[in-house]
Amino acid sequence: MGTSVQVMPLSGAYGEGPLCYLLAVDGFRFLLDCGWTDHCDPALLQPLARVAPTIDAVLLSHPDMMHLGALPYAIKHLGLSAPVYATEPVFRLGLLTMYDYFLSRWQVADFDLFSLDDIDAAFQNVVRLKYSQNHLLNDKGEGIVIAPHVSGHLLGGTVWKITKDGEDVVYAVDFNHRKERHLNGTTLGSFIRPAVLITDAYNALNNQVYKRQQDQDFIDSMVKVLSSGGSVLLPADTAGRVLELLLIMEQYWAQRHLVYPIYFLTNVSTSTVDFVKSFLEWMSDSISKSFEHTRDNAFLLRHVSLIINKEELEKLGDAPKVVLASMSSLEVGFSHDIFVEMANEAKNLVLFTEKGQVRPCVQPLQMGHTSLHSSHVFSGLPP
Repeated sequence: MGTSVQVMPLSGAYGEGPLCYLLAVDGFRFLLDCGWTDHCDPALLQPLARVAPTIDAVLLSHPDMMHLGALPYAIKHLGLSAPVYATEPVFRLGLLTMYDYFLSRWQVADFDLFSLDDIDAAFQNVVRLKYSQNHLLNDKGEGIVIAPHVSGHLLGGTVWKITKDGEDVVYAVDFNHRKERHLNGTTLGSFIRPAVLITDAYNALNNQVYKRQQDQDFIDSMVKVLSSGGSVLLPADTAGRVLELLLIMEQYWAQRHLVYPIYFLTNVSTSTVDFVKSFLEWMSDSISKSFEHTRDNAFLLRHVSLIINKEELEKLGDAPKVVLASMSSLEVGFSHDIFVEMANEAKNLVLFTEKGQVRPCVQPLQMGHTSLHSSHVFSGLPP
């Protein structure tokens, strides 16, 4: 008999919604990510609510709302009590992401879906693993080994490999083959024909332009507005893709001797960068080697000011500036407030650097089953 594997997408399978999959390996039930949108609509969690009490382990792949946003709610309200596994950056930055989200909601309205204490409770027992570290499960999961591998895309981002009886199940979503300023590309290509691959096709139809040209166009579009007296708003996530944006702007501001002020505004911006400075071992080889030779930390930001409220911005008035502010969806947070203020002036620019969130529909899904005798691919999007 081969190892029995069952896969059921709970969210994110028929569109671009938050990621959440149920994986059963010989009856041991994994929850692969626990995402939610910035809208925080409990109706979207109905599929998760039906299975949450039966989950044996949770594997988190990225530190953003789309991959772990529902974790505090699921633990508080849905009966999820399984141990959670993640890399150290996903744990730390995911915690800060949830703090930022809660404070953004709480500052404008009553928010009772979860509290700061609920966030702490959800993250306090997370088991942190290093890349390529094999972790053997016990009891019901005896014989199953889990290991996180480099995914690229976000700091600490993970491709999970689950192994039972010599057969591999690989969960790889939102990975990036490209090497970036602060991250290496994914190691997914090093896996030798896994028995089951669970993946997505989020950017399959996007034309990937030459990165250097893309970065130059990005900077040029901002400088054009700034030199004409306008300001630029970049709606950003709390601790994900915004890190790459900060390094791009640091580099070009230094090269072009630009003097326009840049602000990184979230409720946790200072804490975010402080933690990121300590995660050099999780970053690209070039950043690690540079630190070894010069002791120069790439996230010792010289052109970006870290602020946690709008008072500093208000002092500048209408002076040209760049503001990276959460949330990226504009649903709530500093970005929402600044957008309302900037939208009245045609000279200003709001620049979105990632796809917008959609309101996914709840769809009835069924469990897919296979025995591990040949290779299978389960994709987050239908063919």
